[in-house]
Amino acid sequence: MRAVTWAGRNSVEVRDVPDPSILNRRDAIVKVTSTAICGSDLHLVDGYVPSMENGDILGHEFMGEVVEVGPDIAPDTLKVGDRVVVPFPIACGACASCAAGLFSCCENSNPNAGIAEKLYGHPLCGIFGYSHLTGGYAGGQAEFVRVPFADVGPLKIESDLTDEQVLFLSDILPTGYMGADMCDIESKDVVAVWGAGPVGQFAMDSARMLGAHEVIAIDREPYRLEMAAAAGYTTINFDEVDVRDRLQELTAGRGPDKCIDAVGLEATHGSPHINAYDRVKQAARLETERPHALRQAIVACRSGGIVSVIGVYGGFMDKFPVGSWMNRSITLRTGQAHVQRYMEPLLRRIEAGDIDPTRIITHRLPLEEAPRGYELFKEKQDGCEKVVLKP
Repeated sequence: MRAVTWAGRNSVEVRDVPDPSILNRRDAIVKVTSTAICGSDLHLVDGYVPSMENGDILGHEFMGEVVEVGPDIAPDTLKVGDRVVVPFPIACGACASCAAGLFSCCENSNPNAGIAEKLYGHPLCGIFGYSHLTGGYAGGQAEFVRVPFADVGPLKIESDLTDEQVLFLSDILPTGYMGADMCDIESKDVVAVWGAGPVGQFAMDSARMLGAHEVIAIDREPYRLEMAAAAGYTTINFDEVDVRDRLQELTAGRGPDKCIDAVGLEATHGSPHINAYDRVKQAARLETERPHALRQAIVACRSGGIVSVIGVYGGFMDKFPVGSWMNRSITLRTGQAHVQRYMEPLLRRIEAGDIDPTRIITHRLPLEEAPRGYELFKEKQDGCEKVVLKP
């Protein structure tokens, strides 16, 4: 089969690779009909996530048709011919974390748990196409994928919704929604979202859907801010104004009630000097993150507010504003999305017309053009917000 593979830092290639097969009794094989390039994939391509190997298959946002199931998969759970969206966290469904609905903290799905324990103190769950740190599982930017614990993860799509309407249930829609959900939004709340990429856009949509009074988008890319403005959100370009000052103006000096960091470890800053400081430290591996967005969110948030972090961070950061966080009673909530928890409720929202996931799609390409898609997305060329690939 053909698949998108990691070929070294800043290099992606579409190659012939062996077809997947059933390895465990709860596996399924899915023929991919749609897959997407995620901002998190860029962290792999840019070399910021360790343990990638030449030939690793990328991608964790995918859906398709079940073509084979393991002998322990009950027919009423999943069967050949079912159309499914597959969540990016691989979860066993039986451990203490899964029982608590913390699917991205699954204790049993990562065969390389020892690597993560050394870095984080506890294991991470398995993740499709996301390095050997998270299990070394082949990803979904391919013609076929092996799906472990297939009786727990995949969501059957039994309506006539298109792939593009439901594809993002695999990751970025539940991620954005969880970012808003962790904010405990009330009707009077002003919610500021750092990052107007795909996850940030869905965090904004979710904040509004949960009843926020006003939603503010913070970014520097004109086409992203225009997309946010077209959806009805207030915008701030951090290259043009000081973010905290502008947020103070918009909130009568109090700051946003709730703040969402949808950026993560490759953030940029409007000040060239501050931006250069963290880029140099990150390049020299004196820190693994560029934490501009998280710093700003904590300092800008009103006292007693909530900062929700759904941008990906990998290791250690410098100059975390712990004094502002502690002394002003800021609540900090975070986590990889517990996708399985949110998929079905969000599917109902899509069916009801409460949210339109297709609004962020700007580019549709065949799988063979994935390297071009990565370049467009990474370099923010041609107004590229989201790339969907068709195997």
